[in-house]
Amino acid sequence: MSLARRITVLVVVMSLASSALIFVFIVGLARQATREAAVASLERDADLLARVVQGSTGLRRTPGLGVAALQRALETSQVRTAVMSTAGAAPGEPWLPQDLAQLAAGEEVSQIRASGGRQWIVAGRPAGEYAVLLAQPLDVATSFVPTPRRRALIAASISAVFAAVGGALLARALSRPLVRLDAAARRLAAGERGITVAAGGAAEIADVGRALNTLSGALADSEDRQRRFLLTVSHELRTPLTAVTGYAEALADGVLAPADVPRAGQVIRSEAGRLQRRIEELLALARLEADDVTVDIGDVDVVALLRAAAAAWSASAATAGVSITVDVDVDVSGLWVRADAERLRQLVDALTDNALRALRARAGAAPGVVVLAAGAAANAVLVEVRDSGPGLAPEDLAVAFEPGLLTERYRGERPVGSGVGLALVSRLARLMGGDATAGTAAEGGLSVTVRLPGSGTAPAVHPPRS
Repeated sequence: MSLARRITVLVVVMSLASSALIFVFIVGLARQATREAAVASLERDADLLARVVQGSTGLRRTPGLGVAALQRALETSQVRTAVMSTAGAAPGEPWLPQDLAQLAAGEEVSQIRASGGRQWIVAGRPAGEYAVLLAQPLDVATSFVPTPRRRALIAASISAVFAAVGGALLARALSRPLVRLDAAARRLAAGERGITVAAGGAAEIADVGRALNTLSGALADSEDRQRRFLLTVSHELRTPLTAVTGYAEALADGVLAPADVPRAGQVIRSEAGRLQRRIEELLALARLEADDVTVDIGDVDVVALLRAAAAAWSASAATAGVSITVDVDVDVSGLWVRADAERLRQLVDALTDNALRALRARAGAAPGVVVLAAGAAANAVLVEVRDSGPGLAPEDLAVAFEPGLLTERYRGERPVGSGVGLALVSRLARLMGGDATAGTAAEGGLSVTVRLPGSGTAPAVHPPRS
Protein backbone atom coordinates (compact mmCIF):
# COMPACT_ATOMS: atom_id res chain seq x y z
CA MET A 1 0.00 0.00 0.00
CA SER A 2 1.36 3.41 -0.95
CA LEU A 3 2.08 6.10 1.62
CA ALA A 4 -0.67 8.34 0.24
CA ARG A 5 -3.24 5.56 0.57
CA ARG A 6 -2.04 4.73 4.06
CA ILE A 7 -2.33 8.35 5.15
CA THR A 8 -5.83 8.58 3.64
CA VAL A 9 -6.97 5.37 5.35
CA LEU A 10 -5.42 6.49 8.65
CA VAL A 11 -7.10 9.89 8.52
CA VAL A 12 -10.48 8.34 7.60
CA VAL A 13 -10.23 5.71 10.35
CA MET A 14 -9.25 8.32 12.92
CA SER A 15 -12.09 10.56 11.74
CA LEU A 16 -14.62 7.73 11.96
CA ALA A 17 -13.35 6.80 15.41
CA SER A 18 -13.53 10.39 16.63
CA SER A 19 -16.96 10.84 15.01
CA ALA A 20 -18.18 7.67 16.72
CA LEU A 21 -16.89 8.88 20.06
CA ILE A 22 -18.48 12.28 19.53
CA PHE A 23 -21.73 10.61 18.47
CA VAL A 24 -21.78 8.42 21.58
CA PHE A 25 -20.95 11.42 23.75
CA ILE A 26 -23.65 13.58 22.15
CA VAL A 27 -26.25 10.82 22.36
CA GLY A 28 -25.38 10.27 26.01
CA LEU A 29 -25.73 13.96 26.74
CA ALA A 30 -28.95 14.09 24.74
CA ARG A 31 -30.36 11.12 26.64
CA GLN A 32 -29.54 12.74 29.94
CA ALA A 33 -31.00 16.02 28.77
CA THR A 34 -34.15 14.21 27.61
CA ARG A 35 -34.60 12.53 30.99
CA GLU A 36 -34.10 15.84 32.77
CA ALA A 37 -36.61 17.53 30.43
CA ALA A 38 -39.16 14.76 31.02
CA VAL A 39 -38.74 15.05 34.81
CA ALA A 40 -39.09 18.83 34.62
CA SER A 41 -42.25 18.50 32.50
CA LEU A 42 -43.90 16.15 35.00
CA GLU A 43 -42.87 18.44 37.85
CA ARG A 44 -44.57 21.35 36.10
CA ASP A 45 -47.71 19.24 35.73
CA ALA A 46 -47.54 18.40 39.45
CA ASP A 47 -47.18 22.09 40.32
CA LEU A 48 -50.16 22.94 38.15
CA LEU A 49 -52.34 20.22 39.63
CA ALA A 50 -51.33 21.27 43.18
CA ARG A 51 -52.32 24.87 42.46
CA VAL A 52 -55.64 23.72 41.03
CA VAL A 53 -56.26 21.57 44.12
CA GLN A 54 -55.41 24.44 46.45
CA GLY A 55 -57.62 26.83 44.48
CA SER A 56 -60.68 24.57 44.30
CA THR A 57 -63.50 25.44 46.73
CA GLY A 58 -65.58 22.74 48.32
CA LEU A 59 -63.13 20.12 47.22
CA ARG A 60 -64.22 17.85 50.05
CA ARG A 61 -67.82 17.98 48.91
CA THR A 62 -67.11 17.85 45.23
CA PRO A 63 -63.78 16.17 44.66
CA GLY A 64 -62.78 16.30 41.03
CA LEU A 65 -64.31 19.69 40.33
CA GLY A 66 -61.69 21.27 38.07
CA VAL A 67 -59.19 18.77 39.23
CA ALA A 68 -60.87 15.89 37.40
CA ALA A 69 -60.65 17.66 34.08
CA LEU A 70 -56.89 18.22 34.53
CA GLN A 71 -56.41 14.62 35.57
CA ARG A 72 -58.20 13.40 32.44
CA ALA A 73 -56.01 15.62 30.35
CA LEU A 74 -52.88 14.20 31.95
CA GLU A 75 -54.11 10.65 31.40
CA THR A 76 -53.86 11.23 27.64
CA SER A 77 -50.08 11.32 28.16
CA GLN A 78 -50.23 8.16 30.31
CA VAL A 79 -49.71 10.20 33.46
CA ARG A 80 -51.19 8.61 36.54
CA THR A 81 -52.48 11.04 39.16
CA ALA A 82 -53.61 10.77 42.75
CA VAL A 83 -55.08 13.52 44.95
CA MET A 84 -55.62 12.51 48.56
CA SER A 85 -55.39 13.60 52.11
CA THR A 86 -51.91 13.60 53.59
CA ALA A 87 -53.31 11.53 56.42
CA GLY A 88 -54.48 8.78 54.07
CA ALA A 89 -52.70 5.67 52.80
CA ALA A 90 -50.41 5.55 49.77
CA PRO A 91 -52.28 4.64 46.56
CA GLY A 92 -49.82 1.87 45.62
CA GLU A 93 -47.17 1.43 42.94
CA PRO A 94 -45.37 3.21 41.52
CA TRP A 95 -45.82 5.36 44.63
CA LEU A 96 -44.40 4.42 47.97
CA PRO A 97 -45.61 5.13 51.52
CA GLN A 98 -42.62 7.40 52.14
CA ASP A 99 -43.79 9.62 49.26
CA LEU A 100 -46.95 10.50 51.20
CA ALA A 101 -44.97 10.94 54.41
CA GLN A 102 -42.57 13.29 52.61
CA LEU A 103 -45.46 15.36 51.22
CA ALA A 104 -47.14 15.45 54.66
CA ALA A 105 -43.91 16.98 55.95
CA GLY A 106 -44.21 19.74 53.33
CA GLU A 107 -41.45 18.39 51.09
CA GLU A 108 -41.65 17.78 47.35
CA VAL A 109 -41.14 14.42 45.64
CA SER A 110 -39.19 14.04 42.40
CA GLN A 111 -37.62 10.67 41.49
CA ILE A 112 -37.06 8.10 38.77
CA ARG A 113 -37.65 4.62 40.11
CA ALA A 114 -38.24 1.09 38.88
CA SER A 115 -41.62 -0.43 39.48
CA GLY A 116 -43.37 -3.35 37.84
CA GLY A 117 -40.45 -3.94 35.45
CA ARG A 118 -40.58 -0.38 34.18
CA GLN A 119 -38.86 2.96 34.88
CA TRP A 120 -41.20 5.63 36.24
CA ILE A 121 -40.92 9.34 36.86
CA VAL A 122 -42.60 10.14 40.17
CA ALA A 123 -43.43 13.72 41.16
CA GLY A 124 -45.38 14.92 44.20
CA ARG A 125 -46.42 18.28 45.61
CA PRO A 126 -48.05 19.19 48.91
CA ALA A 127 -51.32 21.11 48.42
CA GLY A 128 -52.39 22.25 51.86
CA GLU A 129 -54.03 19.33 53.61
CA TYR A 130 -53.94 17.37 50.39
CA ALA A 131 -51.13 15.61 48.52
CA VAL A 132 -50.78 15.53 44.74
CA LEU A 133 -48.93 12.54 43.21
CA LEU A 134 -48.06 12.03 39.54
CA ALA A 135 -46.33 9.10 37.84
CA GLN A 136 -45.42 8.58 34.18
CA PRO A 137 -43.42 5.81 32.44
CA LEU A 138 -39.97 7.12 31.59
CA ASP A 139 -40.01 5.78 28.04
CA VAL A 140 -43.35 7.49 27.40
CA ALA A 141 -42.17 10.76 28.93
CA THR A 142 -38.97 10.85 26.87
CA SER A 143 -40.82 10.04 23.65
CA PHE A 144 -42.40 13.47 23.78
CA VAL A 145 -38.94 15.15 23.90
CA PRO A 146 -37.09 15.21 20.53
CA THR A 147 -33.57 13.72 20.61
CA PRO A 148 -30.71 14.85 18.31
CA ARG A 149 -29.61 11.32 17.39
CA ARG A 150 -30.38 11.69 13.73
CA ARG A 151 -28.74 15.08 13.57
CA ALA A 152 -25.70 13.77 15.42
CA LEU A 153 -25.45 10.83 13.01
CA ILE A 154 -25.71 13.15 10.01
CA ALA A 155 -23.05 15.43 11.49
CA ALA A 156 -20.73 12.47 12.13
CA SER A 157 -21.21 11.23 8.57
CA ILE A 158 -20.47 14.64 7.11
CA SER A 159 -17.39 14.87 9.32
CA ALA A 160 -16.18 11.51 8.04
CA VAL A 161 -16.66 12.57 4.43
CA PHE A 162 -14.76 15.81 4.95
CA ALA A 163 -12.04 13.86 6.79
CA ALA A 164 -11.68 11.46 3.85
CA VAL A 165 -11.36 14.32 1.37
CA GLY A 166 -8.95 16.20 3.65
CA GLY A 167 -6.93 13.03 4.24
CA ALA A 168 -6.62 12.42 0.52
CA LEU A 169 -5.46 16.00 -0.08
CA LEU A 170 -3.05 15.82 2.86
CA ALA A 171 -1.69 12.49 1.68
CA ARG A 172 -1.16 13.86 -1.79
CA ALA A 173 0.60 16.96 -0.44
CA LEU A 174 2.86 14.85 1.80
CA SER A 175 3.58 12.09 -0.68
CA ARG A 176 4.41 14.30 -3.67
CA PRO A 177 7.82 15.43 -2.32
CA LEU A 178 8.46 11.92 -0.98
CA VAL A 179 7.84 10.50 -4.44
CA ARG A 180 10.40 12.95 -5.82
CA LEU A 181 12.87 11.92 -3.12
CA ASP A 182 12.26 8.25 -3.88
CA ALA A 183 12.89 8.80 -7.58
CA ALA A 184 16.09 10.74 -6.83
CA ALA A 185 17.32 8.03 -4.43
CA ARG A 186 16.67 5.35 -7.06
CA ARG A 187 18.63 7.35 -9.63
CA LEU A 188 21.50 7.64 -7.14
CA ALA A 189 21.37 3.90 -6.51
CA ALA A 190 21.49 3.32 -10.27
CA GLY A 191 24.78 5.23 -10.47
CA GLU A 192 23.60 8.66 -11.63
CA ARG A 193 25.36 11.56 -9.92
CA GLY A 194 24.88 15.31 -9.65
CA ILE A 195 21.23 14.87 -8.67
CA THR A 196 19.49 17.60 -6.68
CA VAL A 197 15.90 17.77 -5.47
CA ALA A 198 13.88 20.77 -4.42
CA ALA A 199 13.74 20.95 -0.62
CA GLY A 200 9.96 21.42 -0.44
CA GLY A 201 7.12 20.07 1.66
CA ALA A 202 7.06 19.77 5.43
CA ALA A 203 10.14 20.76 7.41
CA GLU A 204 11.13 17.14 8.05
CA ILE A 205 10.72 16.22 4.37
CA ALA A 206 12.70 19.31 3.36
CA ASP A 207 15.47 18.17 5.73
CA VAL A 208 15.48 14.77 4.02
CA GLY A 209 15.72 16.51 0.65
CA ARG A 210 18.68 18.59 1.77
CA ALA A 211 20.32 15.48 3.25
CA LEU A 212 19.82 13.65 -0.05
CA ASN A 213 21.40 16.55 -1.93
CA THR A 214 24.34 16.46 0.48
CA LEU A 215 24.62 12.70 0.03
CA SER A 216 24.59 13.11 -3.74
CA GLY A 217 27.43 15.60 -3.57
CA ALA A 218 29.37 13.47 -1.10
CA LEU A 219 28.99 10.39 -3.31
CA ALA A 220 30.18 12.31 -6.34
CA ASP A 221 33.21 13.63 -4.43
CA SER A 222 34.00 10.23 -2.95
CA GLU A 223 33.78 8.46 -6.29
CA ASP A 224 35.86 11.18 -7.90
CA ARG A 225 38.53 10.73 -5.23
CA GLN A 226 38.42 6.97 -5.70
CA ARG A 227 38.73 7.41 -9.45
CA ARG A 228 41.75 9.68 -9.06
CA PHE A 229 43.22 7.30 -6.50
CA LEU A 230 42.85 4.34 -8.86
CA LEU A 231 44.47 6.34 -11.62
CA THR A 232 47.35 7.16 -9.28
CA VAL A 233 47.71 3.56 -8.19
CA SER A 234 47.60 2.29 -11.76
CA HIS A 235 50.32 4.79 -12.70
CA GLU A 236 52.45 3.73 -9.72
CA LEU A 237 52.05 0.08 -10.60
CA ARG A 238 52.45 0.54 -14.34
CA THR A 239 55.83 2.32 -14.08
CA PRO A 240 57.80 -0.50 -12.38
CA LEU A 241 55.83 -3.10 -14.31
CA THR A 242 56.86 -1.49 -17.59
CA ALA A 243 60.52 -1.51 -16.60
CA VAL A 244 60.34 -5.15 -15.49
CA THR A 245 58.52 -6.18 -18.67
CA GLY A 246 60.93 -4.29 -20.91
CA TYR A 247 64.07 -5.77 -19.41
CA ALA A 248 62.51 -9.23 -19.23
CA GLU A 249 61.66 -9.10 -22.94
CA ALA A 250 65.16 -7.90 -23.74
CA LEU A 251 66.62 -10.80 -21.80
CA ALA A 252 64.25 -13.27 -23.42
CA ASP A 253 65.05 -11.98 -26.92
CA GLY A 254 68.78 -12.01 -26.23
CA VAL A 255 69.24 -8.42 -27.37
CA LEU A 256 71.24 -7.42 -24.28
CA ALA A 257 74.96 -7.70 -24.28
CA PRO A 258 76.39 -10.04 -21.63
CA ALA A 259 77.88 -7.06 -19.83
CA ASP A 260 74.42 -5.47 -19.49
CA VAL A 261 72.72 -8.54 -18.01
CA PRO A 262 73.73 -7.87 -14.37
CA ARG A 263 72.48 -4.30 -14.63
CA ALA A 264 69.20 -5.52 -16.14
CA GLY A 265 68.81 -7.97 -13.28
CA GLN A 266 69.39 -5.22 -10.75
CA VAL A 267 66.74 -3.03 -12.41
CA ILE A 268 64.27 -5.90 -12.52
CA ARG A 269 64.89 -6.72 -8.86
CA SER A 270 64.60 -3.06 -7.81
CA GLU A 271 61.41 -2.41 -9.77
CA ALA A 272 59.88 -5.72 -8.66
CA GLY A 273 60.58 -4.77 -5.05
CA ARG A 274 59.01 -1.38 -5.64
CA LEU A 275 55.99 -3.05 -7.21
CA GLN A 276 55.72 -5.45 -4.30
CA ARG A 277 55.83 -2.63 -1.76
CA ARG A 278 53.03 -0.78 -3.57
CA ILE A 279 50.88 -3.89 -3.67
CA GLU A 280 51.53 -4.59 0.01
CA GLU A 281 50.53 -1.01 0.90
CA LEU A 282 47.28 -1.33 -1.03
CA LEU A 283 46.48 -4.71 0.49
CA ALA A 284 47.22 -3.42 3.98
CA LEU A 285 44.93 -0.43 3.51
CA ALA A 286 42.20 -2.64 2.05
CA ARG A 287 42.38 -5.00 5.03
CA LEU A 288 42.24 -2.11 7.48
CA GLU A 289 39.27 -0.53 5.70
CA ALA A 290 37.45 -3.86 5.80
CA ASP A 291 37.35 -3.70 9.63
CA ASP A 292 38.38 -7.34 9.92
CA VAL A 293 41.88 -6.70 11.30
CA THR A 294 42.46 -7.67 14.92
CA VAL A 295 44.82 -5.81 17.18
CA ASP A 296 46.65 -7.14 20.21
CA ILE A 297 46.58 -4.20 22.64
CA GLY A 298 49.17 -4.19 25.38
CA ASP A 299 51.78 -2.02 27.08
CA VAL A 300 54.39 -0.91 24.54
CA ASP A 301 57.65 0.97 25.31
CA VAL A 302 57.50 3.76 22.74
CA VAL A 303 61.06 4.95 23.35
CA ALA A 304 62.50 1.50 22.70
CA LEU A 305 60.30 1.11 19.62
CA LEU A 306 61.42 4.46 18.15
CA ARG A 307 65.07 3.67 18.76
CA ALA A 308 64.68 0.30 17.05
CA ALA A 309 62.96 1.96 14.09
CA ALA A 310 65.69 4.60 13.80
CA ALA A 311 68.35 1.89 13.78
CA ALA A 312 66.49 -0.07 11.10
CA TRP A 313 66.12 2.96 8.82
CA SER A 314 69.57 4.41 9.40
CA ALA A 315 71.17 2.69 6.41
CA SER A 316 68.47 3.86 3.97
CA ALA A 317 68.65 7.35 5.48
CA ALA A 318 72.42 7.49 5.12
CA THR A 319 72.15 6.45 1.46
CA ALA A 320 69.76 9.38 0.91
CA GLY A 321 71.98 11.79 2.85
CA VAL A 322 69.47 12.06 5.69
CA SER A 323 70.08 11.77 9.43
CA ILE A 324 67.55 10.09 11.74
CA THR A 325 67.35 11.10 15.39
CA VAL A 326 65.16 10.09 18.31
CA ASP A 327 63.82 13.00 20.37
CA VAL A 328 62.72 12.09 23.91
CA ASP A 329 63.52 13.55 27.31
CA VAL A 330 66.96 12.37 28.46
CA ASP A 331 65.60 11.37 31.87
CA VAL A 332 63.02 9.00 30.38
CA SER A 333 63.99 5.37 30.35
CA GLY A 334 60.62 4.16 29.07
CA LEU A 335 57.37 5.69 27.82
CA TRP A 336 54.52 3.21 27.81
CA VAL A 337 51.47 3.27 25.59
CA ARG A 338 48.43 1.04 25.19
CA ALA A 339 48.80 -0.18 21.61
CA ASP A 340 49.63 -3.08 19.32
CA ALA A 341 53.43 -3.17 19.10
CA GLU A 342 53.45 -4.58 15.55
CA ARG A 343 50.87 -2.08 14.27
CA LEU A 344 52.63 0.82 16.00
CA ARG A 345 55.94 -0.13 14.37
CA GLN A 346 54.13 -0.39 11.02
CA LEU A 347 52.78 3.12 11.58
CA VAL A 348 56.22 4.56 12.44
CA ASP A 349 57.80 2.81 9.43
CA ALA A 350 55.17 4.26 7.09
CA LEU A 351 55.79 7.79 8.40
CA THR A 352 59.57 7.37 8.22
CA ASP A 353 59.39 6.07 4.66
CA ASN A 354 57.17 9.00 3.71
CA ALA A 355 59.65 11.47 5.26
CA LEU A 356 62.66 9.89 3.53
CA ARG A 357 60.88 9.99 0.18
CA ALA A 358 60.21 13.71 0.60
CA LEU A 359 63.89 14.34 1.37
CA ARG A 360 65.37 12.37 -1.56
CA ALA A 361 66.62 13.95 -4.76
CA ARG A 362 67.49 17.27 -3.09
CA ALA A 363 70.71 17.99 -4.95
CA GLY A 364 72.72 20.80 -3.41
CA ALA A 365 70.40 21.14 -0.46
CA ALA A 366 71.42 20.93 3.18
CA PRO A 367 71.40 17.42 4.70
CA GLY A 368 67.89 16.30 5.53
CA VAL A 369 66.68 15.49 9.02
CA VAL A 370 64.05 13.04 10.20
CA VAL A 371 63.05 13.18 13.87
CA LEU A 372 61.21 10.38 15.68
CA ALA A 373 59.77 11.96 18.85
CA ALA A 374 57.60 10.82 21.73
CA GLY A 375 56.07 12.38 24.80
CA ALA A 376 53.03 12.32 27.07
CA ALA A 377 50.13 14.76 27.41
CA ALA A 378 46.71 14.53 29.11
CA ASN A 379 46.56 10.76 29.69
CA ALA A 380 47.83 10.12 26.18
CA VAL A 381 51.12 9.38 24.47
CA LEU A 382 52.16 11.41 21.43
CA VAL A 383 54.25 9.75 18.74
CA GLU A 384 55.56 12.27 16.25
CA VAL A 385 57.59 12.00 13.03
CA ARG A 386 59.01 15.29 11.71
CA ASP A 387 61.23 16.10 8.74
CA SER A 388 62.99 19.05 7.15
CA GLY A 389 61.46 18.45 3.75
CA PRO A 390 59.23 20.75 1.72
CA GLY A 391 56.17 20.06 3.91
CA LEU A 392 52.59 20.66 2.83
CA ALA A 393 50.60 23.71 1.94
CA PRO A 394 48.23 24.78 4.76
CA GLU A 395 45.17 23.83 2.74
CA ASP A 396 46.57 20.31 2.22
CA LEU A 397 47.07 19.53 5.90
CA ALA A 398 43.35 18.86 6.44
CA VAL A 399 43.23 16.31 3.59
CA ALA A 400 46.66 14.76 4.16
CA PHE A 401 45.16 11.39 5.12
CA GLU A 402 42.86 11.08 2.09
CA PRO A 403 44.19 8.29 -0.18
CA GLY A 404 45.85 9.57 -3.33
CA LEU A 405 45.10 13.28 -2.94
CA LEU A 406 48.64 14.40 -2.08
CA THR A 407 50.16 12.13 -4.72
CA GLU A 408 48.11 13.80 -7.41
CA ARG A 409 48.69 17.25 -5.95
CA TYR A 410 52.50 17.04 -5.76
CA ARG A 411 53.29 14.78 -8.69
CA GLY A 412 56.07 16.39 -10.70
CA GLU A 413 57.11 18.65 -7.82
CA ARG A 414 58.69 16.06 -5.51
CA PRO A 415 59.11 12.28 -5.14
CA VAL A 416 55.74 10.77 -4.29
CA GLY A 417 54.49 7.29 -3.48
CA SER A 418 51.24 5.49 -4.10
CA GLY A 419 49.29 7.85 -1.87
CA VAL A 420 48.24 5.27 0.70
CA GLY A 421 50.98 5.75 3.32
CA LEU A 422 49.35 8.52 5.35
CA ALA A 423 45.90 6.94 4.88
CA LEU A 424 47.35 3.75 6.31
CA VAL A 425 48.75 5.69 9.30
CA SER A 426 45.38 7.32 10.04
CA ARG A 427 43.55 3.99 9.87
CA LEU A 428 46.11 2.26 12.11
CA ALA A 429 45.84 5.07 14.68
CA ARG A 430 42.03 4.77 14.78
CA LEU A 431 42.29 1.00 14.98
CA MET A 432 44.33 1.36 18.20
CA GLY A 433 41.93 3.92 19.70
CA GLY A 434 43.85 7.05 18.71
CA ASP A 435 44.03 9.62 15.95
CA ALA A 436 46.55 11.25 13.62
CA THR A 437 46.98 14.93 12.70
CA ALA A 438 49.25 16.69 10.25
CA GLY A 439 51.04 19.99 10.81
CA THR A 440 54.20 21.94 10.11
CA ALA A 441 57.38 20.76 11.82
CA ALA A 442 59.90 23.02 13.55
CA GLU A 443 62.44 21.66 11.05
CA GLY A 444 60.38 23.19 8.25
CA GLY A 445 58.78 20.08 6.78
CA LEU A 446 55.82 17.88 7.63
CA SER A 447 54.94 16.85 11.18
CA VAL A 448 52.55 13.93 11.75
CA THR A 449 51.44 13.44 15.35
CA VAL A 450 49.69 10.26 16.48
CA ARG A 451 47.84 10.40 19.79
CA LEU A 452 47.36 7.05 21.52
CA PRO A 453 45.98 6.05 24.94
CA GLY A 454 48.66 6.11 27.60
CA SER A 455 49.45 3.18 29.86
CA GLY A 456 48.85 3.43 33.58
CA THR A 457 52.50 2.54 34.16
CA ALA A 458 53.84 5.41 32.07
CA PRO A 459 56.15 7.83 33.95
CA ALA A 460 55.48 11.56 33.98
CA VAL A 461 57.20 13.16 30.97
CA HIS A 462 56.83 16.20 28.79
CA PRO A 463 55.32 16.42 25.28
CA PRO A 464 57.79 16.18 22.38
CA ARG A 465 59.56 19.38 21.47
CA SER A 466 58.30 20.72 18.15
